[in-house]
Amino acid sequence: MRPLIDRIVPDLETPNRAVLEEARQASAQQEQATHKSLLERIPALHAVEGVPPASPLPWPGFLRVAAFNAQRLGDRRAARHLMGQARAQVTLLSEVDVGMARSGNAHTIRELTAGTGQGYLYGVEFMELDLGSADEFERCTGQNNTRSLHGNAIVSGLALEQPCLIPLEENGLWFPGINGLQRRIGGRMALAARIAQAPRPLWIVSTHLESKTDPADRQAQIRALLLALDEIALDEACVIGGDFNTKVLPRGEDERHLLLEAPERYEPLFADLHEAGFAWRHSNLALPTQTPGATNKHTPPFGKLDWIVVRGCEARNPQVIPAVDEEGRAVSDHEIIAVDIAL
Repeated sequence: MRPLIDRIVPDLETPNRAVLEEARQASAQQEQATHKSLLERIPALHAVEGVPPASPLPWPGFLRVAAFNAQRLGDRRAARHLMGQARAQVTLLSEVDVGMARSGNAHTIRELTAGTGQGYLYGVEFMELDLGSADEFERCTGQNNTRSLHGNAIVSGLALEQPCLIPLEENGLWFPGINGLQRRIGGRMALAARIAQAPRPLWIVSTHLESKTDPADRQAQIRALLLALDEIALDEACVIGGDFNTKVLPRGEDERHLLLEAPERYEPLFADLHEAGFAWRHSNLALPTQTPGATNKHTPPFGKLDWIVVRGCEARNPQVIPAVDEEGRAVSDHEIIAVDIAL
């Protein structure tokens, strides 16, 4: 697996078309051993794109942090509206496209922050080899991806320092695709940075755990994340947020108390987080965060998939904000969550 990636560039390199075509052919033949060599040859998988805020804001005294699986970040205007509703000074984003036909072949994170004065960090989770899911294939027939990047981001008007990308797995699960769709190079990852103006070290981490495996695999990914945090932020205050894909947690209304009281019974990753000093009771609500989305992708009962966990700081005022635009239309198949953080 790649080591921590701390090379920061103003613009990630567009993948070489010949390499992508080689990858598509190997993927079609399910040549799993080829995945590692391809991963090593794609520069965008070995750097973080970073743009600082125009004029960094001073430390606000407390921090409002939001986490949002933006489902490709296809609707930047609506995402900006939701971030405003959350009143977030730091937003942790997952499922962020750059140069994908399904999201208008836009540099979505650059468009999201344009004119706001905010900066961003963007790390690639997957290099996409096709147009995406079945409905995205149908919607984008005849189109091509210009850059084929998909990953996680951190957006803030505060200055961030010591940014790095933390690989969590690189087993090539997605290389042949799931039922032949969404063929990808890469693996789940986290994006971490420290708030420069905080009165003592405070790290923020945006992550997205695997949806197509099981609790043991998600636990292994959290262990990889915690091991990396021991290297860069040992015992320092930290906020981790994102789509944990905790799909086996109870979903019944009469079981919701278990979401915060005993999630480790179902998803053992919470036991590892607890052992590492992280807590979640005061930074989350015992409510589902999964939604049908714009295409009725999911059906009830809905799960709590999205989390913010904290260490070395105080969390209060957790919130779940419906992910709909100003007309009430679904923006994502996940709600946006937010919490206040005090040192």
